[in-house]
Parts: sequence; C-alpha cells; structure tokens
Amino acid sequence: MKKTGNFDQSDIKFVSWNIVLAVVVGVLFLVCLVLWLRSYTQHGVEVEVEDIRGMVVAEAEPILQANNLRLIVVDSTYSDKVPFGTIVEQDPKPNSHAKHGRAVYVTINATTKRQIIMPNLQDLSYRQAETTLRGLGIIVDSVYEYEPSEFRDLVLDIRMDTASIQPGDKIAVGSKVRLVVGYGKGTEQVDVPTVVGLTLRDARSLLLSKRLTIGAVSYDEKKVEEGAVQYIYRQEPIAGSKLLEGETVSLWLSTNLEKAVIGGTQHAEEEDSWF
Repeated sequence: MKKTGNFDQSDIKFVSWNIVLAVVVGVLFLVCLVLWLRSYTQHGVEVEVEDIRGMVVAEAEPILQANNLRLIVVDSTYSDKVPFGTIVEQDPKPNSHAKHGRAVYVTINATTKRQIIMPNLQDLSYRQAETTLRGLGIIVDSVYEYEPSEFRDLVLDIRMDTASIQPGDKIAVGSKVRLVVGYGKGTEQVDVPTVVGLTLRDARSLLLSKRLTIGAVSYDEKKVEEGAVQYIYRQEPIAGSKLLEGETVSLWLSTNLEKAVIGGTQHAEEEDSWF
C-alpha cells in the first residue's frame, strides 16, 4: 500500500468522504431550517387589512381577529367632525396586506371634548381676552355685556349661558362664552354688600351682581397647600357703605377661617353703628 506523507490513500479517502458528508449534512440542515422558518413565520402568507376607520374599538376588534390580526390603541385625538370614540387612523393602511398575527395600530377620536383651564382674563382688555380665548379653541360671542367699572373696556367676567366662569374652571373646547366688559363708572350709588367669610370666587359674583368690582386683593399666605381655601376676613369699604356703580372693593384673604368669622363679627358691629 502506497504511503503519502504520514497518511496512506485510504486515510485520505476517509477524511475526504467525511468532509463531503459534513458539508451535505450542513446544507440539508440549513435547507430544513429555512423551510421551517418560512413555515413558522408564514412567509409570503398575508391577509388584506380591513378598513376599520369610523368604527368603535368594540366593532373593529372582531373583524381584525377573524383575520388573525390584533388591534392596539396607540393615541387619541379630538375632532368635532367625526363621532366620538371612533377610529380615525390605522396602521397598516386600509386594503393593504399584513401577515397573520400582525398588530394594527389605531388612533381614536376622544369620547369627550378636550377641556382647557380658564386663565385669569379679568382686568385685561376685551381684545386681549378674545385673542387668548380663541387661541385656546373657545368661541367668543360677538355681543358683549356691559357693566359699570372703574376702567373702560376691561373684562369684568366671562359667562357661559348665565353662569360665571372663574379662573381655574375647566371648560370644553368649542364652548361659546360671552365677555362682560366695563364701560366706566355709573351715576347711581349702590350699597356695598358683606363679602367677609366668602371665597374670592363667591365675592366676585356677589359684587358683580351689585354692579361693583374687586379692587386690590391681599393674601396673608403667599403660598398655600393645594386645595386649601382662602376666605375674606376684611373688606374696604365696609358693608353698608355707598359706592358709585363700577367702583371697587378691596379684599384681604386668609386660610384661617376663624379670622374670617371674627372679621365678619367686627363688620356686623360696624354696620350696626351706621343706624
């Protein structure tokens, strides 16, 4: 038997056949792996994505599930041109194709109107107030209500229907409001009401009903805990005084309710002294 180096011919054939066999097995393994992956991932098998826009989620989910697709809500928006709670966008797009098990991502129209927090517009010019409100998506009535005021053309109040909207109140986008605008002092005298013990919100409404406005406001506590209520414990002029329509009443506030009660008692005694 012939020797070639340290190996004879039979050894070389054995090694060569093993290499060939390993290559063949490797190729077969790769082919089987590719075929299995194609089958497992359903390569090339797609379904048409239904148009689910305009439907609510409860309607759209069974339609997608029938084609082995999943629905996932990823965002919401607001439009008054489509029904609340309906799907306005979807990805993949309608009538496109997707693999089984694919997620369809949707954006829905909010179920309620978006709300904004009413800013403090009192004592701004009505033009500034209009611009601010329209920028927030609020409709401003072209008709104004006029009340006596120390200053002309400044906003005294904002009303929706007959209700007064105070700074910090929530209001739906698209709501229509009317501005109450000052036209200067009136010629008639009015009695100053008692506002001691009231909150600033309630005092503003009461004074406006008497055709008076709030003047300087002072706070005992510059910073208060969230949700803490501040009460009026002093007012100038005192209750029972006479003012011209449109004049102002200065107020002092504190979170100490007892202080407001004592202030109210003092004011009552001062009011009695008028008679």
